[in-house]
Amino acid sequence: MRTALVAVLAMAAALAASPASAQTVSGAFTRGQKHFVLTASTGYAFDESYLVLGLGATYYLVDGLGVGLHIESWSGSDPSMTKLTASTQYVFHQMRTVKPYLGAFYRRTDINGLPDLDSVGGRAGVYLQAGPHAYIGLGGVYESYLDCDKSTYRSCDSTYAEVTVTIAF
Repeated sequence: MRTALVAVLAMAAALAASPASAQTVSGAFTRGQKHFVLTASTGYAFDESYLVLGLGATYYLVDGLGVGLHIESWSGSDPSMTKLTASTQYVFHQMRTVKPYLGAFYRRTDINGLPDLDSVGGRAGVYLQAGPHAYIGLGGVYESYLDCDKSTYRSCDSTYAEVTVTIAF
């Protein structure tokens, strides 16, 4: 009964939400905008599954061009890890329905009990509007680990899908 009530209230709130205006959509990736990202997912490394929690922010220097900083904590398995990522991305904000993006990043990973690991990579995908100030990002990432010791790590590069929820102010 309680679950059904929560589901009905959630559906009512979603239906009552007003669609964003064209001005709001185009302005979300313009100069001076700030985006905040929360990460809650699972990850896989060292033949172990992890709980991944993260927090990040992006600031748009000029229309479409943002710089960001993101931190993730990988816990629940051994070894635990912390990842700090500096990034830049360009969002093709002129597009109406979907907003493609391209980006690059540098990441420093602190691995408990092992030497720190640096990586660089690129990402590409699209943002879909989920509300007046909310976006869902769907994309792919390529990451290459620098100074990677193949005797310690199974692979020195990886590709993976990413799904993000971004709140823009």
